[in-house]
Amino acid sequence: MPPVANVLHRLGSRLGATAQNALEVARFGGLDTDEDASPYEVVTEQRVYRLRHYFPAGTGEDRPVMVLVPPLMISAEVYDISSRVSAVGELYRRGVDPWVVDFGAPEREPGGLERTVTDHVVAVSDAVDRVRELTGRDVHLAGYSQGGMFVYQAAAYRRSAGIASLVTFGSPADTSVGLPFGLPSWLAADAAERIPDALLGGIAVPGWVTRTGFQLLSPVKSVRSRVDFVRQLHDRERLAPRERQRRFLEREGWVSWPGPALAEFVRQFIQHNRMMTGGFVIGDRLVTLADISCPVLTFVGEVDEIAAPPMVRGIRRAAPRAQVYEASLRAGHFGLVVGSLAVAQTWPAVAAWARWRAGDAQLPEIVTRVTGDEESPAPSLPGGPAGYGLQLALGVGTSAVRSAAGTATRAVRGTQQIAKEAAQNLPRLARLERIHSNTRMSLGLLLDEQARDRPKEVFFLWQGRAHTHTAGKRRIDAIVRGLVHIGVRQGDEVGVLMNTRPTALALVAALSRLGAVAVLLRPDGDLAREAALTRLTRIIADPENAECAASLGGVETFLLGGGGADRKLRGLSLMDMERIDPDEVELPGWYRPNPGRAGDVAFVLFTGDGEHLRATRVTNRRWALSAFGTASSASLSPADTVYSITPLQHPSALLMSLGGAVASGARLALATAYDPETFWDEARRYGVTVASYTWTLLRDLVNAPQHPGERHHAIRLFIGSGMPRGLWRRVEERFTPARVLEFYASTSGEAILVNLRAKKAGSLGRPLPGSAEVRLARYDLEAAELVTGPDGFAEECGPDEIGMLLTRIRPAMIASAARPVRGVFRPEDAWAITGDLFRRDADGDYWLVGRDAELIRTADGIVPPGPARDALGDLPYVDAVAVYGIPSGDAELAAAAITLREDCQVKPVDLSEALLRVEPELRPALVRVVDDIPVTGGRRLATAPLRAEGVPDKADGRTFVRDDAGAYRPLTEELRQAL
Repeated sequence: MPPVANVLHRLGSRLGATAQNALEVARFGGLDTDEDASPYEVVTEQRVYRLRHYFPAGTGEDRPVMVLVPPLMISAEVYDISSRVSAVGELYRRGVDPWVVDFGAPEREPGGLERTVTDHVVAVSDAVDRVRELTGRDVHLAGYSQGGMFVYQAAAYRRSAGIASLVTFGSPADTSVGLPFGLPSWLAADAAERIPDALLGGIAVPGWVTRTGFQLLSPVKSVRSRVDFVRQLHDRERLAPRERQRRFLEREGWVSWPGPALAEFVRQFIQHNRMMTGGFVIGDRLVTLADISCPVLTFVGEVDEIAAPPMVRGIRRAAPRAQVYEASLRAGHFGLVVGSLAVAQTWPAVAAWARWRAGDAQLPEIVTRVTGDEESPAPSLPGGPAGYGLQLALGVGTSAVRSAAGTATRAVRGTQQIAKEAAQNLPRLARLERIHSNTRMSLGLLLDEQARDRPKEVFFLWQGRAHTHTAGKRRIDAIVRGLVHIGVRQGDEVGVLMNTRPTALALVAALSRLGAVAVLLRPDGDLAREAALTRLTRIIADPENAECAASLGGVETFLLGGGGADRKLRGLSLMDMERIDPDEVELPGWYRPNPGRAGDVAFVLFTGDGEHLRATRVTNRRWALSAFGTASSASLSPADTVYSITPLQHPSALLMSLGGAVASGARLALATAYDPETFWDEARRYGVTVASYTWTLLRDLVNAPQHPGERHHAIRLFIGSGMPRGLWRRVEERFTPARVLEFYASTSGEAILVNLRAKKAGSLGRPLPGSAEVRLARYDLEAAELVTGPDGFAEECGPDEIGMLLTRIRPAMIASAARPVRGVFRPEDAWAITGDLFRRDADGDYWLVGRDAELIRTADGIVPPGPARDALGDLPYVDAVAVYGIPSGDAELAAAAITLREDCQVKPVDLSEALLRVEPELRPALVRVVDDIPVTGGRRLATAPLRAEGVPDKADGRTFVRDDAGAYRPLTEELRQAL
């Protein structure tokens, strides 16, 4: 045949083959390669998933069992695209028994587009149970991309029960470090915050949208692949090996993402990053990755644009109990599990890992053990391979650009954070300014606003369960009807005697919604005196405290909480409010929800004991001031979880923890009891970012042994009042990056100080914007009165001068103020004496020196305890300090008791040097080392027992006395006689 004819013949044959193959592609979506999928059987078919068992003929063999989980947007065939790149095939050939969870195509499944993240996690957990039952072996649970997130979540949900190990491929555990395409996480979080739940949950993402997103990651590669396919369309044999992979990527492998699952994913894991912080909700259970205790192998794609390496490596910090191993490959997101590299490295390593865990192989060479404290390799330059090539081309110049870009990014992030905090806080402070005596304001009102605006969001967490605002409102409204049924009206004072439990929280809120006053009795307090002090006629108690309440004469007791079953408490005949049917209670004409005004009394709290027992009446304005003040000072947002570890009856719980959470929309976690041994487990499970304290409450925690959950914890703030300066420093040193946010609030007035500056441990900071004005006035301690000048007005203190803190009071509050004074700094002004002595430094920050009830009246003058307490507490080996007076004739001796940290000893010279910073007249006459200092129920150091012990009878080597030269020496009989 002539050459020209030969060329024309080949061209015609090529055109014919191209046309024939193109027609087949147009009709059927691709070429028929006669390539069969790996054999499998569907072992079970459940509502959300089908469980596939691949190569069922090999069931009797002794193989490690692996369950593979796909992501939501990709079909289960990702693990068996073709025989050339089949994950299940490669695993089986290398001795592993592969199973696959198949979620199907949601758009074609009954109810598929209504599925949530919870549905998928519970499905994975169920699959683990079924495979274990069928095989009799623990399961290696593996997942790709979001499927790996399901794997982490299911393992945490199960507390690793029945799981031999976890294997993930490009699965993010920390979304705070960035998002696909290099987008900053805050950008997505802010965008998500502005999308209503109904809209976000109602949008199902079609498969073609996800497919397009993947293709846009590498547009040049995607276009080149299509051009190469068209150019080779005549050569069927050349196309056949990659045909199933091409069809999977361009058409068949993509499925829809259900709207509810998308909403839950965005809210929990993008907006609030709860994979890292913990506290995500599966059903109504609180879950944290910190509960994962089985080994973890994570595959990291060094040029992965979907799950960048820092996002994936977050598992090191999120799961502190797990042994974490890593395999880092020069691959993109899809290349980790599909393609020649996956067949050559990923799947052989996975199979070897499973056999190594069973003791049948060596740890694969590409797998290394890592810890959460190791430095992660530098993340890839934004832009993937192109950016990497640019770095090589530009050399040092790129480093400079990257440095500048990093600085700019941090600046933008910092500016954005400041702007976000301002956007949150300004409306809160503005609302505070608008609250006047007749303004409607109450706990019940704010809760109603939250239930209206965020009905499906979590309100509070208790005993590992989550309760939404909708559920909370339903319970509160039911109790309101119960209160009406037993005759409670607006303005009535009702005793609440309950341990921390959801019913106690709901009852307090219900009383607020009704406009009644909740008198918060203390289960560990003097019930009879507290009830008599407030003249209570009605108490509502839980089953644990009902008998005690019923023993009071002249007080009607009601039972609430613990369910509505028939019950009798040791023969007591009490009305059980749980038996009241809310639907049968008709609300009276006078009832209006949340009628409380800012000037109305909302709560009664008790402080002190014995002769120091006091009942403090808290108005709605005072509560709102603390609530919005806490929310603003701590920059609380719906992303936060506030952990209240003090009882609801304690001011810190009611005013700060509950108040701050309700005012900000943050979640409130309630502790049934404070236990340092379980603190970190609960903190990780709840996703705690802010924890409350009072006085020395955190001393046990800071003295406790290291806890696994403590590593890389999510707590950013400890908020409370009364923390000693030495303990403050130890808390911030041990629990970095968390810091202490200390508040001071006058019990009866509206003065609030807060330390917003992290550099001054021990300072109470400055007045909170919106709170009452405060001034520091000279005060005659002997006469217990203000020092006045020639004009009769009080004199303000200079820098570092000790004086009495005064808080301005509004005319309407003069009658209720404990120690009001008029005409203090100008005619007709009104102030309240707080009873607290302060000094103010040159920067304007306030430092508490002592309370008038703590003053020590020595023969040489009155000594406040604060200066000596702070000076001794600064010694690194001192654990706690109490400064008190010991009766000595007609006066007192100033004494200090200290406890030491473990295996430490005190040196007299250290005492002398520490107290040199204190004015001589304010130094204690003796310092004792004691084994323990007793504390009150609120964890305040109790000095009465120490005072009763007096001066030791003889030298014990643990008591030191100040001599005439001002030095401290061990106690001797001679020194004792000189005291």
